[in-house]
Amino acid sequence: MKITMTTIPIPTLASQNDAFRKRPAQGWMLTKGVRDCGPDFVAAALIAVTAFDAFTVENDPHGEHDFGALSVAGKRLFWKIDYYDRQLEFGSPDPANPALTQRVLTVMLAEEY
Repeated sequence: MKITMTTIPIPTLASQNDAFRKRPAQGWMLTKGVRDCGPDFVAAALIAVTAFDAFTVENDPHGEHDFGALSVAGKRLFWKIDYYDRQLEFGSPDPANPALTQRVLTVMLAEEY
């Protein structure tokens, strides 16, 4: 059976994405703009992303908890989770299956989008 986003259990994705987002680790990427704001800003941004829970129908229409927008120290930030295969070459064939998926969370300044 071919996996499509319509066959993936959205509550499972949301739960996996929440767990991944709450623990900065391998797979987290910070853009140059974020890094250039300095270590204090980076630390505040990481704390804000891990604490984010303001999901609404408007900012999370599919219920995956894979995107957020917030402000830190007067700067607008976006974060986004993408689903790749384990080799980080292609999209994951089944984002809900951890054996087939490597998540990547990117934190960026809104102006870098």
